[in-house]
Amino acid sequence: MIRALLIDSQGVTTAGGEELIQRFREMPDAHLWVDLQGEPQGRERALLEAFGCHPMAIDDAHRDRHPPKIEEFEEHTLVLYRGIAAFDAELNFVPQQVAFFIAERYLISLHPGPARSIDRLFGNGGVELLRRSPEQVALKAMFHSAGFYLDSLLEFENQLSDLEDGLVGGGGDELMRQLIGYRSRLVKMRRVFNYHLGITEELTSSDYSHLPREVNETLYAINDVHERFERLLTLTQMYYDICGDLVDGHISLSSHRLNITMRVLTVITAIFVPLTFIAGIYGMNFVHMPELEHRYGYFVVLGMMLGIGLTLAWVFRRKGWF
Repeated sequence: MIRALLIDSQGVTTAGGEELIQRFREMPDAHLWVDLQGEPQGRERALLEAFGCHPMAIDDAHRDRHPPKIEEFEEHTLVLYRGIAAFDAELNFVPQQVAFFIAERYLISLHPGPARSIDRLFGNGGVELLRRSPEQVALKAMFHSAGFYLDSLLEFENQLSDLEDGLVGGGGDELMRQLIGYRSRLVKMRRVFNYHLGITEELTSSDYSHLPREVNETLYAINDVHERFERLLTLTQMYYDICGDLVDGHISLSSHRLNITMRVLTVITAIFVPLTFIAGIYGMNFVHMPELEHRYGYFVVLGMMLGIGLTLAWVFRRKGWF
């Protein structure tokens, strides 16, 4: 799908498709935003080359799972952004690479599937931003996309509360599997946010001709994106630490329960060891054993064994071992 927004030199806005590209070339002061969604790579390459995009930038945009980055070329600046195709409160997310080709008068966005942040700008707000400058649209799209990440992360906080309650209630293997799964997803998300934070730090510290820091509106937009990704990175680190604490707590509880079980078994063993010893002695079949012919010998030994068992149980009880 190819869709476009054109703002001519008189400020008139036209929404359409590929036909607006030719009109844009005939208007020296116009601004154009072309969005390519799910087009064949050959078709995308031909269109990008027609705008003078660098072949290396096109290759990076078409490469699967390329790390987010920013790179400046003579005619444009390439920003590779890791957006989201789906995300839920369980931290199950499907990443989607979005490429922005930002030039002085045009913006080309490239992504394989639907992008909610771009759809939102096409529906509302994108025209005014494009009227100011193309980089404003790209930065706002990144800002909105980071907001979708943020909403799902904040919902995950409720899930963490439920996990804490489950741990207090005793936990279990299922709880441990959930915690390890969340930690794994948080590590992946933290890596993505760290890449994006690096992009915004690069924008605030270096001069890019198509994202000029000297323009206040552009600088404010860069700072907004930077602050949002900084918060996302902080949240993921905090949630990762909380999950780690819950894992440690689960292991401590499991060890404590195991210690209690082993202590009970040790007490039982300690009680029955002397009884087993006595039974073993009197179980030997020798003719001249003492008390072998005694009329009440059996009952005396049983009484002695019972006394020893009760005495040991009383001692262990006094010590609080069970």
